[in-house]
Amino acid sequence: MTTAATTTSIPGHRAGLWEIDPVHSDVSFTVRHMMVSKVRGRFATFAGEIVTGEDVTRSSVTASIDPASVDTGNRLRDKDLRSGRFLDAENHPLWTFRSTGVRADAGGFAVDGELTVKGVTRPVTLAVELNGVGPDGDGGTRAGFSASATIDRNDFGVDIKLPLDGGGVVVGDVVGDKVHISIEIEAVLRRAAAP
Repeated sequence: MTTAATTTSIPGHRAGLWEIDPVHSDVSFTVRHMMVSKVRGRFATFAGEIVTGEDVTRSSVTASIDPASVDTGNRLRDKDLRSGRFLDAENHPLWTFRSTGVRADAGGFAVDGELTVKGVTRPVTLAVELNGVGPDGDGGTRAGFSASATIDRNDFGVDIKLPLDGGGVVVGDVVGDKVHISIEIEAVLRRAAAP
């Protein structure tokens, strides 16, 4: 994606309803660990829809994530993250994102929206790049997107702090207030806009 927000600037653009293909998509995150490195994790269960307009800035996104599907590659840490001390997945089994606007930004797009985690809703802007649009092997049309954002976990009620010897605080065994979110989406066109 190089510029602007109209169909003429996006080869293969199709207005319509797109469904996120979870098999070919990924929602992951990175946080500081023990003040010396980073921990990476992902959410295995998520869903969403993208509605693209003839003018891309008139598009919208809705998505949901199951926080109980968190996977950092460590069973004990994941169990702790799901607990009431952190993500409280039992009482807050669904996180949601709903876009409020789309605008051209820095060679790609900015998708402004509202992210709800643990019942707390805050504004979040995703930096989005369109990776391409094209046919799939079943006669359909697919589009690929990369998106990223950085949020402060404290803004969403994930604010537990445990002191470390020598200073600093720990979240379970993860340190850091900032959480970097990386999203790779492949979406399938379910219904094209009427001509």
